[in-house]
Amino acid sequence: MTVQAAYDRAIADGRLKDDPAQRGVLADLDRVRQELATAPKKIGWFSKPPDAPKGLYMWGGVGTGKSMLMDLLFAQVEAPKERQHFHAFMQWVHSRMTEARKRGVDDAIKPVVDELTDKLRFLAFDEMQITDITDAMIVGRLFEGLFKGGVTVVTTSNRPPDDLYKDGLNRDLFTPFIGLIKERMVVHELVSATDHRQGRLAGTQTYFTPLNKESRQAIDAIWQDLTNGEDAPFTLHVKGREVELPRFHNGAARVPFYTLCGRPLGAADYLALADVVRVLVLEDIPALGRSNFNEAKRFVTLVDALYEARVKLICSAAAKPEMLYLEGEGSFEFERTASRLREMQGDGWGEPV
Repeated sequence: MTVQAAYDRAIADGRLKDDPAQRGVLADLDRVRQELATAPKKIGWFSKPPDAPKGLYMWGGVGTGKSMLMDLLFAQVEAPKERQHFHAFMQWVHSRMTEARKRGVDDAIKPVVDELTDKLRFLAFDEMQITDITDAMIVGRLFEGLFKGGVTVVTTSNRPPDDLYKDGLNRDLFTPFIGLIKERMVVHELVSATDHRQGRLAGTQTYFTPLNKESRQAIDAIWQDLTNGEDAPFTLHVKGREVELPRFHNGAARVPFYTLCGRPLGAADYLALADVVRVLVLEDIPALGRSNFNEAKRFVTLVDALYEARVKLICSAAAKPEMLYLEGEGSFEFERTASRLREMQGDGWGEPV
């Protein structure tokens, strides 16, 4: 099936709303699908890899449907393929490079490239962003190896290629990668008048109390709408620590309170979370006070990180924000957190400013 046909079917089924901006990129998506289907295959172990069809770099604001369009393409591609969140992919790359160095390999990027090009023809990334200097210094050689090895790359991003790693340390060493993107990928800006993600949540209750069967069912319904029932575990690596997100899909995460606030995590962990997640579903926030003072402190830090990053928060809690923390040290300071929780329930919260 063509991507165009898959898009039309989703509209007919009521799963999508027709959007001219999204239709404008369907031809590029079908071009990738068709070229992958007809491109020559590698014949033998020592044969030269075929030239990779030109990829696609889709960028635009939150909620424009970039990830959904990439998923439509991914479903129709019949070549060996893989789809990953870019942040998770780079974590995997670093772990493989570390293993290579332990084996005494001088060029640790080469075995990573070889592993990928041996098994893949198509690689799809969600939410490409470069904020870490270690990532910035290796992506050029990594992607050059992928392209030479016959791998087509399609990615989404919230920013144009020229703004990747903007104002980063030693950025002049990174800029050749921007040129490589423009050479080997079609750059398409997706400008939609509709924020489809906000549209899903507009007018929807986002704070559920008390903790009961009804609130769990409401959270389940929102999660189903956000992810279409597709999610998988996701691990953030922050300064040697692992932050587990049990359920993650396309920038949305669903996590129990104690997974984030019952462990010795801090501001750096929550900032890393807010950098990756655009919608956080936080479940089972208990009453807070003397008995769980440390958890309460972490919750305050978490809300601050989400608030500053304008992450959409959907949660279930034992009480309304003003009634969550009534006694014990820090209850007065919690008033600011309660106020932020109230503000974050607004329809416009989470939209870019």
